[in-house]
Amino acid sequence: MSLTAYLVIREGSKWTDVFRLVEGESVTVGRAPTNVICIKDERCSRVHSEVFLSQGNWTLRDLDSRNGTFVNGDRVSEDRVLTPGDIVRIGSSHLAFVDNLSQAFPDSGSVLRTARSVENDSPQHTLEYDDDESVLLDSVEPTQITHRREQSRYLEPSVSDADAPIPKVGRAAASLCRIAFTLAKATDVASLANTALDGLFDSVGVDAGAVLLRGGAASGTEMNDKLEVVASRTETSHRYQRVSSFLSGTVLREGQGVLARNVMDDSQLGARDSSGDILATGVLCAPIRWQGEVLGLVHLYTTDSAKPIDPDDLEFSLAVADTIAVALQNLNQRAALTQDLSQVKDENVQLREQLGVQSEIIGSSEAIQKVNQEVARAAPSRATVLIRGESGVGKELVARAVHFSSPRRKGPFVCLNCAALSETLLESELFGHEKGAFTGATDRKKGKFEAAHTGTLILDEIGEMSPTIQAKFLRVLEGHPFERVGGSEAIKVDVRVIAATNRDLEREVAEGNFRRDLYFRLHVLEIIVPGLRKRPEDIPLLAEHFLRWFNTDTGRRIQGFTPKAMEEMLRYRWPGNVREMKNVIERAVVLTRGEFIDASDLVLSTLKTAGDTEVGASSNDGRRGFEPTSLADMEKDHILATLIATGWNKSKTAGILGIERSTLDRKIKRYGLATNRVAAES
Repeated sequence: MSLTAYLVIREGSKWTDVFRLVEGESVTVGRAPTNVICIKDERCSRVHSEVFLSQGNWTLRDLDSRNGTFVNGDRVSEDRVLTPGDIVRIGSSHLAFVDNLSQAFPDSGSVLRTARSVENDSPQHTLEYDDDESVLLDSVEPTQITHRREQSRYLEPSVSDADAPIPKVGRAAASLCRIAFTLAKATDVASLANTALDGLFDSVGVDAGAVLLRGGAASGTEMNDKLEVVASRTETSHRYQRVSSFLSGTVLREGQGVLARNVMDDSQLGARDSSGDILATGVLCAPIRWQGEVLGLVHLYTTDSAKPIDPDDLEFSLAVADTIAVALQNLNQRAALTQDLSQVKDENVQLREQLGVQSEIIGSSEAIQKVNQEVARAAPSRATVLIRGESGVGKELVARAVHFSSPRRKGPFVCLNCAALSETLLESELFGHEKGAFTGATDRKKGKFEAAHTGTLILDEIGEMSPTIQAKFLRVLEGHPFERVGGSEAIKVDVRVIAATNRDLEREVAEGNFRRDLYFRLHVLEIIVPGLRKRPEDIPLLAEHFLRWFNTDTGRRIQGFTPKAMEEMLRYRWPGNVREMKNVIERAVVLTRGEFIDASDLVLSTLKTAGDTEVGASSNDGRRGFEPTSLADMEKDHILATLIATGWNKSKTAGILGIERSTLDRKIKRYGLATNRVAAES
């Protein structure tokens, strides 16, 4: 199969656009404006499907769309190799796959648009325009140039053309062409209507008229039968006489243009002025129609009997009225797109604000305020940041706060977990790979460093990197260019790196598992995120935040937490930190049957927190509660437990406790532990 292929887009009964498929690029189709092919159809998902080159064949893949992708009427359930002539249906839109444009367009030219500039492709050439469109022309050189003209007289007639003997039909066609060209440039409904009247008065023998639209037609909303004058004009001493309800009702009801001549006494045709004088010797009304619906009408009349209105004038007015309808719909669509774009921009601003320091890092404790201060100090800098903390404390959230508080906030924010990939895959994910670099590399792929250009790259679990990747990573951090896996092209990027880890990097360096020079390169700015148990005053705030979150997500209306449930959460040590709290509350919101979450709804683990000893864990178990006790009582209990475990073998017990046998005898006597042995044996 030829690698040159096209997707021809059809709307209704007409083929309207062509997209060239370029080797090495994936073409996504969907409703979102970020897709290469954007389809405005509610039955089309935001990212619906994609077309890509795989093993020399153009392949279609459905991206788990809601309503499915169909090829020749069959729903696509797995990757589908496209063959020339296949018709892809997405919603109500059709895309024809061809490898030769003559299959779709029998004429010599067509409109061609691609995501990149189209390269010269023998035996055809392309002409580039500023609006990213290209006109495909046959490369047949003319044998003789017979005429040259810079501007068509149909759009801008010259003085010499005015005296030229042109047939009436030709003059009307040229005038209609100029009107349509001017209407396409109108920026609002009023200027559109005035432009149409100017063209009508120049071409039709009338001296008064107006453009009237039904209520709602000008804004693209639901219409009513009330006609509003958008623009009117008169070249007589009398003011414009509004169309009669009889005439307008007839045109709106039947959707046909009407012509009345020799109007002398029929006031129903709107031929009288306010004083009752008969004005019109001819009246015409042309409906402004769009897809079978009448949006309004063009009303024209003449008071000069020497210039009667004829059927050709009605024909011309009908054509102008239909052109007005097209231009009006274009205006409405342009306004809707502008509104959608403004809404998307507002949503982006809101999302960025939500990702800021103050909106997502929740807490009022001194520890979390210190984190916010460190984020504020680190954000303006370009220096590398090392974020440390236990698993689940929110290190990625802190990294987001640094990025969206920095001058790079408009750039990309890219995350990669180094612990989730093997060494080979991690290198490919970081630096990208060329086609054929390894088994399965069917296309060129950009790495995370390239994807994060001018933005921020966060590498989670940085301590999991292999020594080989650490060396290459260090060179990039120091500003050196890198190469994709299997490639030779030097690539240089502008990326700020944020590293995150829950490991003791100092110990990893001492044991030889982590490069010393990389450690110092990462350890420029450090932010330590405390565990949740070290800031218990933030637990109620976080609990309420997650409760509101999951109430919205599940549609439930849980009112809050019982005092016992809140006491249990404050007592618990949260070994999984904020991530564990989020999961615990989500489970409670789903499973609780009452209006308040009780302690019985909280499923808390018995895992020890990082760094806890066995004694600390048993005496401070989150489910049984902490009981304050003296060191003497703790020592007594521990010695007794060790004696019982060794069968009262004092020498062995002393060895386990790390004390002398005589010291153990004194402690047994001091705490009266011999009595416990007698009681147990009896």
